[in-house]
Amino acid sequence: MGKKQYLLYMVQIHTNFRLAELESLADLFNLDIDFSKYDANSPFFFLELDNDEQARQWIKRSILTKAIYEYWGHGQTLDSLHDTIKQTPGFQERCKQFKNSSFKFEFENYQGGKKKDMATKVKQMESFKYLEFEGKIDLKNPQEIYTLIEEYAPAFGKAAPTVPLSYIFGRFVGSSDRSAMERYDLKKRPYKGTTSFEAELSLVSANIAQVKPGTLMYDPFAGTGSFLTAGGHFGALVIGSDIDGRMIRGKGANTDIKSNFRFYQESEKFLDVLTMDFTHNALRSNLVLDTILCDPPYGIRESIKILGARDPERFAGKEDIVIDGQKAFLRKDYIPTKKPYSLDSLLDDLLRYSAARLPIGGRLAFWMPTANDENVETIIPLHSNLELKYNCVQEFNKWSRRLLVYINRGDSFKGPTNGGQKRSPSNFRERYFTHFTK
Repeated sequence: MGKKQYLLYMVQIHTNFRLAELESLADLFNLDIDFSKYDANSPFFFLELDNDEQARQWIKRSILTKAIYEYWGHGQTLDSLHDTIKQTPGFQERCKQFKNSSFKFEFENYQGGKKKDMATKVKQMESFKYLEFEGKIDLKNPQEIYTLIEEYAPAFGKAAPTVPLSYIFGRFVGSSDRSAMERYDLKKRPYKGTTSFEAELSLVSANIAQVKPGTLMYDPFAGTGSFLTAGGHFGALVIGSDIDGRMIRGKGANTDIKSNFRFYQESEKFLDVLTMDFTHNALRSNLVLDTILCDPPYGIRESIKILGARDPERFAGKEDIVIDGQKAFLRKDYIPTKKPYSLDSLLDDLLRYSAARLPIGGRLAFWMPTANDENVETIIPLHSNLELKYNCVQEFNKWSRRLLVYINRGDSFKGPTNGGQKRSPSNFRERYFTHFTK
C-alpha cells in the first residue's frame, strides 16, 4: 500500500524552533519523514506518511502546529481547487470511503480575510457537491471534518486583501497539543516567580528534549519548576534542585512547586525537589537520568554563585563555630557561604555531568544567553561525548537566548570540545544592565 499525502498546518511563531520540534517528535515515534520540502517561511508543510495513525501520533504532542489533514487538493481559485481535487490520485476511492460518514465543513483563514457570513459558507460548501457525500451533516460530533483553508497575502499596513492567494482542502486527521499553552499559562499557575519560564517554550523545549512518559527528567536549576511542569505534562517522572532554598520552599505548603502539580492533577509525576548546589551534586552517582532539561542562571538578578568561600583564608575556622552545643553548619537555620562562579564554568560542569549521567541517546537541553554584537562570535559549549543536535535562537533586541540540545553518544564519539575555555568575551550580567553599550 502506497503512502498518503498530508498537509501540516503550523503556527508562524517561534519558527526557529519549529523544525527541531517536528524532527524530534518524528524521531521519538520512529517515523521516516522527508523534511526536504519544509519551508520555515510558510505555515504549510506537504508530506507523505503511511496512514492516519502515524499522522495523529506525530502531531498529538506538538506545540508549534495546529492540525494535520489528509491532503485532497490545492488551487489558486476555487475552480482550480476543485479541478485539483478531482485529479488527485485516489479521488474516487476517497469519495466511496467516506460516502456515508456524517460530516461537517470548517473554514480557516491564514493572514487575513474577513469573517465569512453563513450565505458565503453555504455557497462554498455547495461547490463541493461533486464529492457526493450522503452522510448526514453533524455539527457537534461528526465522523469526518473537511476543512477549507484560505491563504491571503500579508496586508503590510494596507487594507486587508479580500481575495485569497490560494485555497487548500483536506480531511481533518488530528490536532496538536497547542491547547496545553492555555492550561499551563503562568497567569493561572499557583506558584510562579519573576523568572518563571513561559509555558509555550517550556513545552517546546520538553518536546525537542524528547521527554518521554515513564522516564526520569532532571532540572538542576529548577527555580519555580516551569520545566518540571512541562516534563510532567509529557508523562515523565521529574526531579529538580536549586541552590536557592527560597525557590524550593516557596511560600508555604499550598504555594510551592508541588502545589503546581496538585493544581494540574499530576502529583504522581512529581518526585521531589532539593535545595542543592549543582556543582556539589548529591544525587547518587549511578542514577541514570533519561533527560536533563534546564535554564541555567544567567546571573541577571544576582551574580552566579556556588557553595564555597570567596576568601578561604578569612573563612578558615568558622566551620568550627558552635551554637547551643551544636556546630553551626549542622543547624537547620544555617545559611552556607557562597562564592561567585562564571557561566562558562557552570556550563562546562553541566556538560560533564550530562555525559556521565545520561544514557546513550539521552538528551541534554538548556538555554544560554548571548549578546547580539555583530563583532562577537557566539561560541557554543562542546563536550567530546555529546553531539550538538540543535541550536535554536530566540532573538530579543540587543540580546538573544539559545536552546542548545545535545545527544549523549558515549566515549566512542570523540567530538570537538572546548571545556575550560573562556567562551564569553565579557560579563553578560554587566552588559545586560548597561544595555549592551559596553
